[in-house]
Amino acid sequence: MGFVGRHLDEHLRACGDEVIGVDRNCDVTDLDVVTRTFDEHRPEVIYHLAAMTHVGESWSDPGLFTRVNVLGTANVLKAARTAVPDSLVLLVSSSDVYGVVAERDLPLRETHPPVPANPYAQSKREAEQIAFDAVRNEHQRVIVVRPFNHVGPGQSIQFVVPALVSRLLEAKSQGLGEIPVGDLSPRRDFSDVRDVVRAYRLLTRFGTFGEIYNVASGHDVALLDLAQQLATLLCPGVRLVPDESLRVSEDAAGDAEEPHPHGGDAQVEEVGVLGGLRDEPGRDAEQRDGRAARQGSEGDGGRQQPAAPRYGTQ
Repeated sequence: MGFVGRHLDEHLRACGDEVIGVDRNCDVTDLDVVTRTFDEHRPEVIYHLAAMTHVGESWSDPGLFTRVNVLGTANVLKAARTAVPDSLVLLVSSSDVYGVVAERDLPLRETHPPVPANPYAQSKREAEQIAFDAVRNEHQRVIVVRPFNHVGPGQSIQFVVPALVSRLLEAKSQGLGEIPVGDLSPRRDFSDVRDVVRAYRLLTRFGTFGEIYNVASGHDVALLDLAQQLATLLCPGVRLVPDESLRVSEDAAGDAEEPHPHGGDAQVEEVGVLGGLRDEPGRDAEQRDGRAARQGSEGDGGRQQPAAPRYGTQ
């Protein structure tokens, strides 16, 4: 499994859910394969994380991103309608679909018009449109999430926070007085990936079909401030030295491309398949969290978020 998928799998199991993780052996560009997979396992909730996400690669091979991210999403939705028509699909998009935004538009709300600024973001936006078409025309149960940056254990060093941590630890072990860094001027909204996957599960239980939900902390931080805090904790006294070649590399990975916080669904993920939901310790607390999330949404956007139907055996 990928970075987010591993944490989602762990959280769902901890909640008592029956989980079947579907990795790259299920090619989302092959409709027959996806349909057979859903028909075999009969999921009640499908967490669709499968995607190509490297922004730099999307410029060099946009067709591949369209095939995996757009056609793949269409196949997942069609397979779900065919094999498990009563299932709920949580489509993980990206806040990168918002594109470059002005300071006056922050914090971003779901009503902000998307203007994708790269082929990756464009493919995610097209996947969203397919999902909304499925809701309107097929009455399919689909929820779209737009996560902002998230970090946590197991994330690839292609991304800015684990890259900084890796360089700082190396500098400490080798007694180095400086480390190279890319562009640290942008500000980002970071969440712990374990909070992000918790939000995903809550949305499958309390979200509204056909709606978009930003998943973010609501607070931005300058990458420079973050880097300095990490340096103080891990390698006090080390100097951060700008490196233009490293800046280009990190921009290609998607961590420093736009001057606004953007999504962080990292690496190639997988289709997560969730079976039945069972009662488990902490369910009451999670229900309270769901109610609080709905109340918060009402205060932010003026939209009521009625609870979604429960799925599976209790």
